[in-house]
Amino acid sequence: MKSLFDLFAYSLVVQRCASFIADPRFQPKEYRVRNSQFSVLSLSRGRRSGAMARKRENEKAKGFKSNSSNVIQLKRDGDKIYSMPGLYDLAFGYRNFEFEVNFLQNAHRRFSSDKSSDEINILELAAGPARHAMTSIAMKESIVKKAVALDCSEEMEKYNKDLVLNELNEEQARAFEYYIGDMRELTFLDKQFNSVWILLGSMAHLKTNDDVIRCFKGIEKVLTSGGTCIVELPHPQETFSMIECTKNDWEVPIEDEEGVETTLSIVWGDDNDEFDPITQIRDFTVSLSLKNDENSEVIQEIKEKVPMRLFTAQEIDALARCAGLEMKAMFGALDEEMHVTADAAFRLVCVLGKI
Repeated sequence: MKSLFDLFAYSLVVQRCASFIADPRFQPKEYRVRNSQFSVLSLSRGRRSGAMARKRENEKAKGFKSNSSNVIQLKRDGDKIYSMPGLYDLAFGYRNFEFEVNFLQNAHRRFSSDKSSDEINILELAAGPARHAMTSIAMKESIVKKAVALDCSEEMEKYNKDLVLNELNEEQARAFEYYIGDMRELTFLDKQFNSVWILLGSMAHLKTNDDVIRCFKGIEKVLTSGGTCIVELPHPQETFSMIECTKNDWEVPIEDEEGVETTLSIVWGDDNDEFDPITQIRDFTVSLSLKNDENSEVIQEIKEKVPMRLFTAQEIDALARCAGLEMKAMFGALDEEMHVTADAAFRLVCVLGKI
């Protein structure tokens, strides 16, 4: 039985776990991890979790390249979780990156005031594995000419180096760069971007107004005239239902090359998490547990508290205006058909532009 560390070493990546939603577009299917080290079985059904749980059926994803510069050591929340990028990538691989990148591109086209070019350069901040940025380069009919990803995790950057060797061709690799850095400090970037993306709720790590404004000011400086900034966060209904915090959990069944079955269980937020209504910071309980299905033995388990800020739409608009940006539109998911006020809305997606 391979250890969890070995799983990471073999680039344990699952791109598209099944949907838990009854919509016929979102049906469970079988997936296989690169290098045939493990296969992911049809997922067991579970309830929708508030943060990122609307899962869509997906096609096979592409990889990406990592070119590191400005290597620095940065203090970060969630150090244990984010220092194990293979497991993190597996746990959140259910996202339909091509569908979401199509949304990001279309939102830019629709709300950018610059219609002069059919090709764009994008920057993904707090990118982690940078699945959206790399998909924007690898997918067919993309308008993205150059993609840059930035994250403060050296482990993520090293993980990306292995992925790009396996999943991007030479032309795609030349169009992708990965930097280690702080999304509040973009002064070292000497590039201009048509669109900047902060996805998967990553802005929740900016826990003070000063941090958010610094980030937005940096974005305003690297955006081209008419550029867009697209931010994805938990829906505000999560903020206003904190009297009883919800438990978000799901499972990823795995089978290794010898037929041994294990299950990766993920919890992102527990019933007893503390929420401070003054700072709007919730101490999320985050745990990843790998168990042997035959004897329920815990092979490895990671658990920690990750403080994250919950935002309202009004706050995002006000803080953006402090940095020279303004709200252009809001959606209830990375989906053009999902209005932010719809009953089914489960994310707050803000499209910002320069004032």
